[in-house]
Amino acid sequence: MLLKNKNAIITGCNRGIGKSILELFAQNGANVWACVRKPDEEFAHFMQQLINRYQVEITPVYFDLSDYEQIKTGVKTIISEKKNVDILVNNAGVTYNALSQMTTMGKMEEVFKINFFSQYLLTQYVTKLMVRQKSGSIINIASSAAIDANSGRSVYGASKAAIICASKALAEEMGDKGIRVNVVAPGITKTDMVSESMTEIVINETISSTSLKRIGLPQDIAGAVLFLASDLATYMTGQVLRVDGGLGK
Repeated sequence: MLLKNKNAIITGCNRGIGKSILELFAQNGANVWACVRKPDEEFAHFMQQLINRYQVEITPVYFDLSDYEQIKTGVKTIISEKKNVDILVNNAGVTYNALSQMTTMGKMEEVFKINFFSQYLLTQYVTKLMVRQKSGSIINIASSAAIDANSGRSVYGASKAAIICASKALAEEMGDKGIRVNVVAPGITKTDMVSESMTEIVINETISSTSLKRIGLPQDIAGAVLFLASDLATYMTGQVLRVDGGLGK
């Protein structure tokens, strides 16, 4: 129960890493605003199961990260509940693989809009609430690609590198206000996003380059996020925690 009675905002909760974070946070006593793009019957059933099992509050909040007005409306919905916001997890994002010369300006703008600008905006709104409370923990999900600069991932990696830079700067700005900001950088992880964007050959090659010789699971990433969100990490801020099985070591 590392997050008992804490209130958390998590984006991209309906699948992959976000879904595992939601489940682990509920298991540890957190009440969650589960942010997703649109209503989904299967996800609604999943949330209700967590509510029944762990006796926590899970409230869906619907907005598309590509629409800044929807983000603003979503935050207003959260504010209207007049509760502390103890944790923000910026998890939602898109992936993109292409060589630099094959990448259009439109695709660059799309990737950065989802992976950086929208999350920066959401964080601006939420930090205003946290400053009033003089407490809070923000965890941003980046990628090992932001650090390793892999071929074919220049735009995706750059968007995640922007998240890392912004997180470190925000950690410095918000430290004296009781707000911690950290980053989790996953390696290859078994999600729909990975299977949709990488061939089986590339996936297997990447797995073989890890020290642990296995693909990461969403639960592996969720555990790191839980640690950073909890009081176990009260003296950690401005850090990038790689969770990649020893990728490229």
